[in-house]
Amino acid sequence: MKLLGNIAFYALVLVIVVVAVFPFYYAVLTSLETGTAIFQVNYLPVSFDLGNYVTVLTSANFPASILNSIFIATTTVAIALFLAVTASYALARVQFRGRGMLLIAILAVSMFPHIAVLAGLFELVRFLGIFNTPWAMILSYTIFTLPFTVWVLTTFLRELPIELEEAAIVDGATPWVIITRVFLPLLWPALATTGLLAFIGAWNEFLFALTFTASAETRTVPVAIALLSGGSEFEIPWGAIMAASVIVTVPLVLLVLVFQRKIVSGLTAGGVKG
Repeated sequence: MKLLGNIAFYALVLVIVVVAVFPFYYAVLTSLETGTAIFQVNYLPVSFDLGNYVTVLTSANFPASILNSIFIATTTVAIALFLAVTASYALARVQFRGRGMLLIAILAVSMFPHIAVLAGLFELVRFLGIFNTPWAMILSYTIFTLPFTVWVLTTFLRELPIELEEAAIVDGATPWVIITRVFLPLLWPALATTGLLAFIGAWNEFLFALTFTASAETRTVPVAIALLSGGSEFEIPWGAIMAASVIVTVPLVLLVLVFQRKIVSGLTAGGVKG
């Protein structure tokens, strides 16, 4: 029975892996095909043509869109982590009335679907004068990234021994020194988790990026990919779209592989209490 259980378990894992990986695998295959071969169903490589990648990378605006996405996603992560670390320290270590309600209010922000707040955010972006600039996306992404980031870091900080903070206070450390010198080195698993998830969210977001940009110079990669099929310069639009998708997906896959252990540690923070 144990052998059958193990076989069933690994068979289920294999099915999950195939379902998860197959779309990306098929995108890679399609990106290496040209002409009518794109519309033929092939599960093994039949050609190795980098023409689609050359077409995408030499287009006028796609490389600029990649740089825009890198800047927006990186800046969003930096701002979100800075605000979340300071906020989570207050929520986890400072006793004040209404702390629980504040945490619930922070979490409630993430419950609203993006389309529900799109009109209000658009008016805010216009009022601030940042429409058609990267800061419009950075503002909106930070707003929706902070709730998850604050909750994860607050949970992680609550699990750290109070003796660390007490010893630092006895030595005359200020709250800022406690955050940066005592807690921050211990927060790396949670920071890696929340930072990577925030980066992926900002990298892949489409609705705000489409709404808050009006020129090709300020678009991010999801919008640029969506608009590839509308240009007559591409002889094979589907091949170019697949090549662009692979280009923007590979960095995320590499980041997840590099930080996978810290991601697991961060996500399981607070899961076991002694």
